[in-house]
Amino acid sequence: MTTIAIMLGLLVLPLLVAVSYERLTGRALLDRRTAGCVGVTLVFLFTGVGHFVLTEPMAEMLPPWVPARIPLVYVTGVLELVAAVAILFTPLRRTVGWCLIVLLLLFLPVNIYAAIQQVGMGGHEWGPVYLLIRVPLQALLIGWIWWCGVAERL
Repeated sequence: MTTIAIMLGLLVLPLLVAVSYERLTGRALLDRRTAGCVGVTLVFLFTGVGHFVLTEPMAEMLPPWVPARIPLVYVTGVLELVAAVAILFTPLRRTVGWCLIVLLLLFLPVNIYAAIQQVGMGGHEWGPVYLLIRVPLQALLIGWIWWCGVAERL
């Protein structure tokens, strides 16, 4: 559960700092959507690095029939790191946001499989009950990315 707490903290901290700064000084440090994107950046830098630090455990999250599991973990780690930086660039933000949403949707079956198999990584060892936490977290990430990266400015 520590990983989820870290991810939530990384996600919301930049927005909290930006809003607090604005309330204290009367000036915006960052607009709120950009601050939200900084949170997305921090989350995906954290998870992307995890693909290189915890490669074997992440490969175990994939079903045995998936070919080239280790290279796939590396490729998805690179994708997460690239997207983490790219979402900060306003002209790319919408496209990167969509790509991250698709990536999260593609990761969902892997997380379901890992929870059912009780893979000893990141809470999956709790079994299917872990999905009661993981699925809402992924939904929150998707909603957050939609709000700060994809949705039209109002």
